[in-house]
Amino acid sequence: MIEFEPDRIAAESGAEIAAGGTGGERWPIRAAIDSRAVEPGDLFVGINGVHSDGGEFADAALADGAWGVLVEPGHAVRLREAQDDRGAGTSSGWIFSASDPAAALQRLARAWRRELGCPLVGITGSTGKTSVKDISRAILPLRVHASPQNFNTEIGVPLALLAAPRETELLVMEMAMRGLGQIEELCQIAEPDVAAITNIGPVHLELLGTIEAIAAAKAEILTGLGDRGRAVLPEDAEALKPHLHDALTTFTFGAGGDVFAERTEVGPTSVKALIGTPHGEAEFEFPFTEQHNLANALCAVAIGVALDLEPAAMAERTSRIEFSRLRGERVRLQGGIMLLNDCYNANPISMRAALDHLASQTDAGRRIAILGGMAELGPTGPGYHDEVASLLRERGIGPVIGVGDLARDYSPDEWVATPDEAADFAARELREGDVVLIKGSRSVGLELVADRLRIDLGEEPA
Repeated sequence: MIEFEPDRIAAESGAEIAAGGTGGERWPIRAAIDSRAVEPGDLFVGINGVHSDGGEFADAALADGAWGVLVEPGHAVRLREAQDDRGAGTSSGWIFSASDPAAALQRLARAWRRELGCPLVGITGSTGKTSVKDISRAILPLRVHASPQNFNTEIGVPLALLAAPRETELLVMEMAMRGLGQIEELCQIAEPDVAAITNIGPVHLELLGTIEAIAAAKAEILTGLGDRGRAVLPEDAEALKPHLHDALTTFTFGAGGDVFAERTEVGPTSVKALIGTPHGEAEFEFPFTEQHNLANALCAVAIGVALDLEPAAMAERTSRIEFSRLRGERVRLQGGIMLLNDCYNANPISMRAALDHLASQTDAGRRIAILGGMAELGPTGPGYHDEVASLLRERGIGPVIGVGDLARDYSPDEWVATPDEAADFAARELREGDVVLIKGSRSVGLELVADRLRIDLGEEPA
């Protein structure tokens, strides 16, 4: 619920009221930019995209019960005239006019974030952002509102903020980056109190060129803290050291850091860890077995420490952890086949972590990998794919099914051009006891393989 009345929405967003609404609600429930997803009570924001002008769909949003719309002046005039033609006595939504609806959305989100007045955690990094967010949402003993799915851009973050209810005690926002200046822009909207960087690695090299440039782009979140905030950083992130300064309060995680695993015990479905922190130690039991997710959990615990939360209170809440779809999902298929669905995205860091986890499944039958290429690595891409090919051989993983042109560089046992072909091949070849990992850059579309296998082979009852 965005508890701003129309005059304040206009003032905070820098918009003008072009026409008053006649609905009964004082304020909108949330903001939306997709007219197909508009629900009664929403504020629809018509943003100009690459392929469409969102303002053209404002009529449909109002017809579906939108509380109001925020559009460019030309659309506002058109909509107001349409309301006038319908005459008095007809239900209508508020119409706001702004020269740049996207910027107006961002200003409105910042105003609502300030209105809530609670701490905000911004999470960025080359990998693990969503998992750290998911774990933080579960274990931090506060009323947490976290960004859903991949709402981590200059549009997604404002939408996530505007969906936060009044009773929120902590905001946790994922922040994505593909170039310099983007994290800085997100910080101007969200104004984080705690900044967490999960790691620095070779992601988006095609755009930024070097690890040092990637670190500089991620470090914008530290600058976004100003003088008021605290930073959560990996202990081993050498590339971040040039961006640190004495006035910055930091909490490190990982071996040798402020938050670390003193002892771990990996079981069939969980990992137990005694975690040490500056606030004391506590026994945690996490509902996963992947080593990289233990690192993500340490980052989430460090976020809690930066917020002055007690480790024991966090440890009590680990059963609440649920990961977002397509990120390390474990799906048991008929015939005792285990599907590891980690196809949301891929880069050299996350690919190595996923393959290490697959290799650790020593009690299973064959360890099979269906791999798409890793995009946005630029001229260094073939080398990184060759490194994965070497890792596959070292770990005894196979057969390996490569999907798409970039995947040829894995030297796979079987290469196919499309996810459909990969699903057909896998459905024929998988047998009892196999563990199969599906992973690749999102552009490859490997979620289709996972969905097909769930249908073609069937899932075992939970």
